[in-house]
Amino acid sequence: MTIHTSSRGTARLRLVAVVTAPLLAFSVACGSDGEGVRAGGGSEIASVADEPTAGAAGDGKGKGQESAKGASAGKSAFYDAQMEYVRCMRAKGGSKDYPDPKLSGHLDWDAINAMPDRVGSGQGHKGGKDGVCGPELRAASNLEPKRDKQQDYESMMAHATCMRDEGVSRFANPTLSGGGVMPGGEPNPVSPVLDEESPVYKKAREACKGKLLEGLDGMQ
Repeated sequence: MTIHTSSRGTARLRLVAVVTAPLLAFSVACGSDGEGVRAGGGSEIASVADEPTAGAAGDGKGKGQESAKGASAGKSAFYDAQMEYVRCMRAKGGSKDYPDPKLSGHLDWDAINAMPDRVGSGQGHKGGKDGVCGPELRAASNLEPKRDKQQDYESMMAHATCMRDEGVSRFANPTLSGGGVMPGGEPNPVSPVLDEESPVYKKAREACKGKLLEGLDGMQ
């Protein structure tokens, strides 16, 4: 029996596309309903290729202080950009009560998903009606402080494994593409099969939410 996805699930897929499409090639590993076979061949942890980081060649105290100041400035810029997105969602996106981002700058997905979707089709939660706030969303994403891709991948893999263990057997693993990470979840975006409004899914989501690092909870 085919289970139709909820508008929230469709909106999450749309959000992932808005934010990550310019950076990653789309690749999804499918889950399975049968005999314990899992998406992507199980829960083995692959490795993301290391990338050189700014200041890696030196470890002087002065450079360390400059790096700390730069990180602080980056977080502030990320928060400010995210607030611009929030203001857009309140003014033009159809969600006048859209919650402030967390102090880290990441969106508060628990609060967002608890909101009534006044616009419909998930647009009142992510991107606004007809994607009116898409530019602000992309601008904020571009200012997000650099993340550890390996940690992100392992976090999403642990979450996907937990979701299947909790009864959502077709929840797909994240994948690695071009040195980046593509979130898992819906195994068939073209014809979605996960029902995010089902009691089983909601229970699994609550049980597994602690597996995701901050900033990933709205992506998988």
